[in-house]
Amino acid sequence: MNGDDPQHYARARRVPPPPGRPGPPPMRRQGPRPMPGGQPPQIEPTQVLRRDGRQAPPLAYSQAPPQQVPPRRPPPPPKQPPPTHAPTQRPVPYREDPPPPGRRRPPPGPPQDGPPRARRPEPPPRRRRKRHPFRWFLVLVLVLVLATVGAVVQLDRSLHRIPALAGYSGRVGDTPGTNWLLVGSDGRGDLSEDQTQELSTGGDVGPERTDTILLVHVPSSGGKTTMVSLPRDSYVDVPGQGKDKLNASFAIGGPQLLVQTVENATGVHLDHYAQIGFGGFAGVVDTLGGIDICVPEPIDDPLAGINLAAGCQTLNGPQALGFVRSRATAMADVDRMNHQRLFMEALLKKVSSAGTLANPFTLWPLARDIAGSLKVDQKDHIWDLAMLGWAMRGETVATTVPIGGFEDTDSGNVLLWDSEQASPFFDALAKDQAIPDDLLTK
Repeated sequence: MNGDDPQHYARARRVPPPPGRPGPPPMRRQGPRPMPGGQPPQIEPTQVLRRDGRQAPPLAYSQAPPQQVPPRRPPPPPKQPPPTHAPTQRPVPYREDPPPPGRRRPPPGPPQDGPPRARRPEPPPRRRRKRHPFRWFLVLVLVLVLATVGAVVQLDRSLHRIPALAGYSGRVGDTPGTNWLLVGSDGRGDLSEDQTQELSTGGDVGPERTDTILLVHVPSSGGKTTMVSLPRDSYVDVPGQGKDKLNASFAIGGPQLLVQTVENATGVHLDHYAQIGFGGFAGVVDTLGGIDICVPEPIDDPLAGINLAAGCQTLNGPQALGFVRSRATAMADVDRMNHQRLFMEALLKKVSSAGTLANPFTLWPLARDIAGSLKVDQKDHIWDLAMLGWAMRGETVATTVPIGGFEDTDSGNVLLWDSEQASPFFDALAKDQAIPDDLLTK
């Protein structure tokens, strides 16, 4: 068509040159070259080249070259029905992931045209947090100090304070050293019926009296502490009452008259006062788990509720109370004073032992029971009691007032002091000096 027969005239295809490049001018169509002898040029028919090398028959003018049929794709696999159950799982052993490699700087890249790009600043290395064990130690010490201060304040508030050391005209002046008056009363007002029966204290016996009176002198020089037993039946001058037993002053005028009577009889100025009843006495001993005492002789006293064999043994609260109260012995009041000294020595030894001080489950109930059962003067505090216990923790001098004999009076059978020995005996305490050995009662 249009004068172009593919069988006689080969069509020249013009291919435009690539853009931007100069090329040769486009070729013009040229006709077939003439054959020699004036014959028309021979034009080969259109041939189809095959890849397998076979020659295809020539195509007619109206025939189109055969189109290659794309290969058929295999049919897709049939769809499987969805599973109705979970596939069988196989255990896989656990393996920890390897630790991440350390941060490395990337290798430098190829050089780039133009100005160099600014490198991204690397983050500063993370500083390790320093441990401060000393700070934690200070925090622990601070907590312990605050807890101790809180416990001391609570114990100090639990003390029962009474005006025992009240001033009076003609009172003995201050003497060197520190002097305590320790009193054990037979008060039963704070006991229940069961406690009264357990402690064998009997019923109401009238005004409250004292069964134990101890004068404790702590020297200012730091020497041995002296503990003097004052027999309750001592025949002394009671201010405003005349001659009577020492414990009668407590029954008549309470702690104030007892303090005044002791100061006038001894010439020693009292600085502190502490009083404990039957219930508190037995409770302190039970809190400590008993007291180890060597009983010098067998004691069978139904009134005190004890039946003790001679020898070393552990006494519980009711037994210890009966031991210091009993008069069912040959020397009556004298033996009772000796029993009281033995008890105080055993008590202080048990309280100041390492097993008690290092065990908070024993120390705290003990301090709480002591503070709750004591009556002290208005100016006394729990740290004063602690200083007294610290002063008596070591070796102490335990003695009694020099005894001159016994006598029957209107007040009953009384104990007389040896005036010749009692005067220098108490003068040594008033002057903060050691008592001479010949005046001590072992």
